[in-house]
Amino acid sequence: MRSFFVLSLTCGLMSATVAVAAAPATAKAATPVEATPHGFPGAQTYVFRELTPEPLRLHVFKPEGWQAQDRRPALMFFFGGGWTRGTPERSAGWARWAAQHGLVGIAPDYRTKERFDTAPLEAVADARAALRWVQDHAAELGIDPKRVVVGGTSAGGHLALWTAITATPPGSAEAEAPKFKPVALVLSSPVSDTAEIGGYTPQRFGPHAAALSAVHRLDAKMPPVLVFHGDADKTVPQRQSLALRDKLQAGGNRCEFVNVPGGSHNFSTDLPEWKEKVRARIESFLREEGLLAR
Repeated sequence: MRSFFVLSLTCGLMSATVAVAAAPATAKAATPVEATPHGFPGAQTYVFRELTPEPLRLHVFKPEGWQAQDRRPALMFFFGGGWTRGTPERSAGWARWAAQHGLVGIAPDYRTKERFDTAPLEAVADARAALRWVQDHAAELGIDPKRVVVGGTSAGGHLALWTAITATPPGSAEAEAPKFKPVALVLSSPVSDTAEIGGYTPQRFGPHAAALSAVHRLDAKMPPVLVFHGDADKTVPQRQSLALRDKLQAGGNRCEFVNVPGGSHNFSTDLPEWKEKVRARIESFLREEGLLAR
């Protein structure tokens, strides 16, 4: 196993025109979809947004002993893929992990270029709508709507950040804004800067690159953040997460930055030992935030 060190600092990620927003998610009763090929063993699948060619679903993993009246914390995790590809299959493992630790785990879908011919604006709108749907249905899901942790990898980290920002960005509907900020954010190799100068693929956002650049739209008060990023990431440079950390720190927010020495964008594949290290640190972080029993 190669040697490593962890740098951890505590301190308190399209198109040229805005697409027409999809039909808003509603607060009607949450009813699981029966026998869907899009589901996962051990999970209940719900539709949170009706679209064509297929609706958007989220997959809910409930812990042992779950009851509707529990008001448990939850972990919602967004898959990565550059807003271009990917499905909840990539994030279901995190939702399952959450349920094993007593939380309700949620793996949501969102629109991607390959499946819906959409841009990052729509992906951001879907992420915000997914959290709003979960909060609207918290009583049915046995969740405390004020204690939802949101996480994501790469582009999924960008979506996670936007669930914690109050301002409604281009392409999103104010009616679908989350009711409450996430209680915490967990980000891995996240895209946080999409601005024209120095940002990640700003051309995907057209004139909205700056408006959708999360690091430039942070609220003064943000949830506690845990960030992992490899120093050999050639896809999304680590400097993005360092800048995010510095801005959060400057505002008095908590941010813990974990450097992955020699880690690429997909560092847990290149350095398998980091799979367990990441899980262990996330578990500690959630305990510190009072979201897991000590």
